[in-house]
Amino acid sequence: MEVELLEATEDPEEVICRAARNDYASAFVGDQTFAETMETVDGDDLEAKKETLIGHLLSHGHFGPFEHPQATFAIEGMSRSCMAQLTRHRHVSFDVQSMRYVAFDDVDPEAVGDGEMVVTPPSATDPDWIGRNQQSGAVDEETVEQREQVFRDSVQRSVEEYQRLLDLGMPPEDARFVLPIGTEVNVVMSMNARTLMHVADMRAAADAQWEIRGLTEQVLDFAAEWCPITFEYYEENMKNRKNRLAP
Repeated sequence: MEVELLEATEDPEEVICRAARNDYASAFVGDQTFAETMETVDGDDLEAKKETLIGHLLSHGHFGPFEHPQATFAIEGMSRSCMAQLTRHRHVSFDVQSMRYVAFDDVDPEAVGDGEMVVTPPSATDPDWIGRNQQSGAVDEETVEQREQVFRDSVQRSVEEYQRLLDLGMPPEDARFVLPIGTEVNVVMSMNARTLMHVADMRAAADAQWEIRGLTEQVLDFAAEWCPITFEYYEENMKNRKNRLAP
């Protein structure tokens, strides 16, 4: 899976601080410089003042100001299974590659059997992989080879039957019903900083499935550059604590 930051609010932490100071200021923040807005916040310079205010907001559960800055990501090669988990989150905007209008009639089924177009779970190839709700532990090499063979044969057969249905005149929106839930899809999503932290609470957790956990960690890497003070505080003080960040 590849994740790319398409666009994000410029100076997001200045936006957060301006919004937060507005709540308690008698003057109109729209008429002030940022330095004037932050004048009464502790700190030797503006960067230190931002650290003070953002840390105070997060430690006191004042999450509203973090809803103003927003980031948009493009994601390539997510499975439909992962997408079903991700799109459960409120306050995230999505555009999803349509399998009604994008047909996979030119994909080589043998290439699919070799790993193209369908996301392969690590438990299909790694004998030591232990997933959530797994009834058994690690397996031997022979067993994992059988797992992989069954998986490869199944996804290849699904694509062959999908393409056969297309050849028989079935529309792509109906033929797609036979494709596996692991079929790759491209997604564009936008979310604000508060929602991003909430998604990370749920999906970067140790009990999240491996694919969405990997996606979330990539998004958090971008967030650390985009909103460095906010997400440094989140990583050090809030991550993995199931914070009540959801609006």
